[in-house]
Amino acid sequence: MIDLHTHSIFSDGELIPAELIRRAQARGYQAIAITDHADSSNIDLIVPRLVTFCARLPRDCGIQVIPGIEITHVDLSLIAPLTQEARKLGAKVVVVHGETLVEPVRPGTNRAALEAGVDILAHPGLITEEEVVMARDKGILLEISARKGHSLSNGHVARLARTLGASLVLDTDAHSPNDLIEISQARRVALGAGLSEDDWEAMRTNARRLVDRVLSS
Repeated sequence: MIDLHTHSIFSDGELIPAELIRRAQARGYQAIAITDHADSSNIDLIVPRLVTFCARLPRDCGIQVIPGIEITHVDLSLIAPLTQEARKLGAKVVVVHGETLVEPVRPGTNRAALEAGVDILAHPGLITEEEVVMARDKGILLEISARKGHSLSNGHVARLARTLGASLVLDTDAHSPNDLIEISQARRVALGAGLSEDDWEAMRTNARRLVDRVLSS
């Protein structure tokens, strides 16, 4: 299991990073990104701390841990500069909190995130065909979410991505220990979104490629 969208106590998660990754290990995770919620008020606090935490982990700790960030509920004009700032601060995975059906995310957030060149557009809700094509052309991963509520639009996202050739990834958006899932449950979430076994394997490959790319940079 590779999970590129999780939260710790640095935003609204329940666990300190060390316990988060230990519980992920117990679930059989190979890699995890810690991507706490950020805006212009806290991005410079969160990212350096996660970078330091990851740097202090022993190489043989049994799981690959990646410092990241989830840019969340910000003005559209701030998405691109915050993406750039996050990368300069050391974030290896930049996620944007997409236009989920269950929160009042600003309309246009999906497009602004894609234009900014983020790594993952999380739970993008009723994403448009034009935006899916943009994600495909920019190599940005669209998220199939295992999280209650955000998962309501999984079928829509999966269908457009399959039709238009965009790449997908499956994440938990974990905030608590019970949000972490084993690989068998992740597979069921993918199949429940209308994806095939081949699609599921492709999603796993997409996640591995992103991990390998960011850790080699």
